[in-house]
Amino acid sequence: GAAAPLPPAFRRAAAAVTLFTLSASSDSFLLLKAREVGIPPAGVPLVWAFSNVVRAALGTWGGGLSDRLGRKRVLLAAWSLYAACYALFAAVRTPAGLLAVLGVYSVHAALAEGAERALVADLVPPESRGRAFGWFHGLVGLAALPASVLFGLLWTRFGSSAAFLAGAGVALAAALFLLVAVPGRTGPDVR
Repeated sequence: GAAAPLPPAFRRAAAAVTLFTLSASSDSFLLLKAREVGIPPAGVPLVWAFSNVVRAALGTWGGGLSDRLGRKRVLLAAWSLYAACYALFAAVRTPAGLLAVLGVYSVHAALAEGAERALVADLVPPESRGRAFGWFHGLVGLAALPASVLFGLLWTRFGSSAAFLAGAGVALAAALFLLVAVPGRTGPDVR
């Protein structure tokens, strides 16, 4: 028979993550920003490595935090942190400033990546999880391309500050949508 429709709470959460993904341009733009503030080409891979070390070091902690505090609470914190960092990327003008903001920005990924996926598992029955993850990753993948194209267009036309501020605004909109549209406490014990 036909598969049961995915629950409305999942569809709203997937819409929130998709909207957030529209704010999340490729991290390659962060590397372009590194060049813009004066980091030499040889230093750019080190900047990228620094970001990945922070993400990797804190990923398990971020996932555990979503288990204890709930997915929604951790995602709201992560997406708000992302928006704040994007606003700061718009203003940063020095290599030291960029590295400081990038370190904090990398915490956002450590908080969000596990919580987003756990939220999917929390909001659908076990027999629908494969399909739900398919939809989730499909929607995120579809939103990722226009996010980077639009970010690049804004950067080219109005400069990096305008592009980062636009990303910050969309991230805040996604956080607000998550706040009002997704059930309050989601976690391993809540369906």
